Amino acid sequence: MLGIQMPSYKVEAELIGFEELPPLKDTVETLIVCGEDFYGYYLDSELCGAIAIKREEEIIDIHRLMVHPEHFRKGIAKELLLYVERLAGSEDVIVVATGTENVPAVSFYKQSGFVETDVFLVEGQLSITSFQKKT
Repeated sequence: MLGIQMPSYKVEAELIGFEELPPLKDTVETLIVCGEDFYGYYLDSELCGAIAIKREEEIIDIHRLMVHPEHFRKGIAKELLLYVERLAGSEDVIVVATGTENVPAVSFYKQSGFVETDVFLVEGQLSITSFQKKT
């Protein structure tokens, strides 16, 4: 998982100008205890992307959506998101947040039917945009 997470989040860190993203500090141990459910996307038995969620009652919170940079623009993120949407019940809401300056991610979520719900600052300098989608 870290083999996808690190290069994927390094790209995001460069896009948003913030090198201290928490996923870049993860270890195998922190992933094991994070409490998220991970789903992977494979091409020819190679793990190319993953999505991680936490479910609380009728809210599915996407904590990570990552694709290895060598596999960008292949529809992998869309397939992972569609998989989570199929897991959702008719009353569920899917929520996600990303760096406001991560234009590809912001565009992706908007094109996928998510609606912006909030913009807030983290650590006084990082702008985060939250989205939600009713299933």
